[in-house]
Amino acid sequence: MLFRRLSSMFVIAMLPLAVAAQATRDTAQVTPVVLHAARLLDVDSGTLTAPGEVLVRGERIIAVGNKVEHPDDARVIDLGDTTLLPGLVDAHVHLFLHPGGEAEQTFNESVAERTIRATLAARDDLLAGFTAERDMGTEGAGAADTAVRDAIDRGAIPGPRLRISGNAIDIVGGHEDAIGYNPEQRMLPNATQATGAVELVAAMRAQYKLGADFTKIYETGKDRIANGEFSSPYQFSAGELEAAVQEGARSGKRIAVHATAEPGTGYAARAGVASIDHAYQLNPDTMKIMRERGIFAVPTFAVLEYFIAHAATTQAAERYRAIEAYHLAQFKLQLAAHVPIALGSDVGPFPHGTQAREFVLLVRNGMAPLAAIQAGTINGARLLGWENDIGRLKAGYYADVVAVAGDPLQDIDALQHVRFVMKGGTVYRQ
Repeated sequence: MLFRRLSSMFVIAMLPLAVAAQATRDTAQVTPVVLHAARLLDVDSGTLTAPGEVLVRGERIIAVGNKVEHPDDARVIDLGDTTLLPGLVDAHVHLFLHPGGEAEQTFNESVAERTIRATLAARDDLLAGFTAERDMGTEGAGAADTAVRDAIDRGAIPGPRLRISGNAIDIVGGHEDAIGYNPEQRMLPNATQATGAVELVAAMRAQYKLGADFTKIYETGKDRIANGEFSSPYQFSAGELEAAVQEGARSGKRIAVHATAEPGTGYAARAGVASIDHAYQLNPDTMKIMRERGIFAVPTFAVLEYFIAHAATTQAAERYRAIEAYHLAQFKLQLAAHVPIALGSDVGPFPHGTQAREFVLLVRNGMAPLAAIQAGTINGARLLGWENDIGRLKAGYYADVVAVAGDPLQDIDALQHVRFVMKGGTVYRQ
C-alpha cells in the first residue's frame, strides 16, 4: 500500500515539473535567454556587479557582466531585487535516505520504493538550488543510484548533476554493518563488505562496472566521546587505503572516505584520497598534508544539528552535543591551518531540500560568508571533477544559475530561500 501511495505521489509530483522543464529545454535550444537581476556575485573575488546579467544559449553561458548583449530573439527574465550566483554544490548527500531509522530503511523498504524516494529527493534538492551533488552511498540499495543519475542526465526526471558511488564499502563489523540485531535474522549491512586489499579492489571494480563515478569508503566508526576525548577506530589499514587509491587512479576515479578520527584520517590523507568527510579530528600533520595536496575536508554540521534536535533520548542528545562541540573546536583549527573545505550537508537523515542550512552553520562556526559560498560552489565543483564546467558564472560554463533575495555576503541565510533555479539552460524554478 505504501509503495502504491509513493508511486502515485511520484507521478503527481513529477509530471508537471517534467513537462514544464521539457518545454523550457526545447525552447532553450533555439532561443537565447538573458537573466537580469539587481546584483551578480563573482564567487572567486567576492565582487558584486550591479546590476548583473547572464546571457545563456542552450546549455551554456555565453556572457556575464553588468550588461550583456540582448539578441533580437532573446527571452529576458527579470529577476528583480535578487543576486545571481552559480548553482550550489553539495558534496555529501544521501538521496536514498530519509529522516528516521537509517538502518531499518534497508530492510523495511524495497529498493524500488527507495528509488522512488530518491527521485523525489533529487527534485527537492534541485529546487533548493543545488544543481550538482555527490551521492555518498545508497545505504544498501546497491547500484540504484546509477538509474537515478542516468534518468536525470537523459532529462527524464529533474535533479542535480550527480556523482555517484553505489554502495559504500565497509568491513565486517564496521560502521555500517547491521550490529545490535538478532544475528539469526542475518540482517543485511548498509554497505558492501570487504576484507583486505584484494577484496577492497574487487568491490571497487564491481561498483565501477555498475556505473559508480567514485568510491566511498567507511574508514572509521563507531565514534566515541567521553570527558571531552573523542575517538573512532580505523577500519582499513594504511596499505589497504593506498591500494584503493591506486585502483581508483587506474580507473580514473576518486576516493572519498567517511573518517572522523586519527589515525584513520591520517591514513586517508597520506594515501591520497580526494576528501575526508566529517573530519571531526585531524592532527597537525594530517592538516598539512591536506593543505599541500588539496584534499578537502567536508565538515557536515547540518546533520549533527538535526540529530541533536531529534534525538530519541536525553542521553543521545547530550552525546551529539558533545561531538558537535568537539567538531567545532577542531574545525576552527582546520580553518587556521587553511585546510581546503568543501560544503557537504549529509542530507538524507534530515529532509532533502533544506541543506542550505550548511552554509549558515559554516559561517556561524567561523568561515567568512564568501569562503562558505566558495566551499559550496568552486570547491565543490573541483571535488566533483567539474571545475571547468560548473561552480562559476563564466562564459563557456554550464548555465547552472540560482538567484536569491538580498546579498548573501551580508546575509548568508538568503541561500536557504532560493527564488530561481536554472540548470543547463533549463529553468526549474521561477
